[in-house]
Amino acid sequence: MQLVPFTTRQFHPASGDPVAESAAGSPVAEWPGDLLDVAALRGGGWRPRPFRQFILKIHSRCNLACDYCYVYSAADTGWRRQPPRMSRATAAQAVRRIAEHTSAHGLTEAEVVLHGGEPLLAGAEFVTWLADELRRQVDPGVRLRVTTQTNGVSLRAGLLDQLADLDIAVCVSLDGPADAHDRRRRFADGRGSYAQVRRGLELLTSARYRRIFSGLLAVVDVAADPLALYAELLSWAPPAIDVILPHGNWSTPPPGRHPNDGTPYADWLIPLFDRWYSAPRQETNVRLFSEIIQLVLGGASRSEAVGLSPVGLVVVETDGSVEQVDTLKSAYDRAAATGLDVFAHSFDDVLGEPSIVARQIGTEALAADCRACPVGRICGGGYYPHRYRAGSGFKNPSVYCPDLFRLVRHIETRVVADLTGLRRAPQC
Repeated sequence: MQLVPFTTRQFHPASGDPVAESAAGSPVAEWPGDLLDVAALRGGGWRPRPFRQFILKIHSRCNLACDYCYVYSAADTGWRRQPPRMSRATAAQAVRRIAEHTSAHGLTEAEVVLHGGEPLLAGAEFVTWLADELRRQVDPGVRLRVTTQTNGVSLRAGLLDQLADLDIAVCVSLDGPADAHDRRRRFADGRGSYAQVRRGLELLTSARYRRIFSGLLAVVDVAADPLALYAELLSWAPPAIDVILPHGNWSTPPPGRHPNDGTPYADWLIPLFDRWYSAPRQETNVRLFSEIIQLVLGGASRSEAVGLSPVGLVVVETDGSVEQVDTLKSAYDRAAATGLDVFAHSFDDVLGEPSIVARQIGTEALAADCRACPVGRICGGGYYPHRYRAGSGFKNPSVYCPDLFRLVRHIETRVVADLTGLRRAPQC
């Protein structure tokens, strides 16, 4: 596939959406931007789905310098313009907007994720106050889950006591055993972080705090051993594991992923799937695999990584600006921006943004190749940020298309074979 010649990026004065310029200097509209007709969709009966997951960026700086970070090491430089910590005034307004949205749509459950940067750098006092505000303002009829995604370095007994008292679930990033983890997740001075993360996990998984341990998150590194990574993660007995593909796209490919150059990520993931799936009992939930199985069986996905379920999350930055999913920062500068904020806009206002609508309309957002693909309904075109190509936007297959096709086919083959075997088994 040929990349469209691209030199500069401008922003539409009304919508704030990106407008590329070709090498000849003529503007090139990138999808969705002005190419998605939201009014026509509404006229045809389409209606947005309310947000159910609210990601609050309570601290915009980090105490690690991971080399694959989509916030500090990718195309977007917005973190430099953000205050390091969300103020109480901004947080209180975000909470009011969450309460307003859940009430207006009659939601019975919602999740608030405390995120960063490294969210725990905001301090235990701020986190305690924020959790109390959420539970005070959100209608008691809403089952509210509050979680945090942390690198684990800051986990200490006193902090964990407060998180446990507030019933805040904790997910920790861990990229495998020490050698694999320390190759990517390091401090700014080059020191690895595995030893500190291990100390934090030993506390978190102790009897005193295990009830708030929600799982582990690992980023795929094709240079690492997938079975060694799984063994390390499984040793902590996590209730769930998220295995994440590195964030890249057609214009900035992820490591080792080049057009028409094999399936390195499927080659890595398939042995991991086989190890997980072949266990005599389910040892943990690997969400990527369980989501694909759910889709193979005709169900709906609960994750944007695969499938066609409408996006249900929104991000609030430390200054109160409202953004799309923050992994879009891997595409280009301001890719996640909406131009809206919690002071002047409701979350219903955000639902009308073309960039949000594009992630709620299912097959209509897919490239023609994806709509025609035999696994398109399961793959769902892949994760939205991974579809970007400068000059055309997001209506492309995932940069991981060959890997996803092979992985889905492999899982589908194994699941169908097992179901066929069950049907043919003699009945007692």
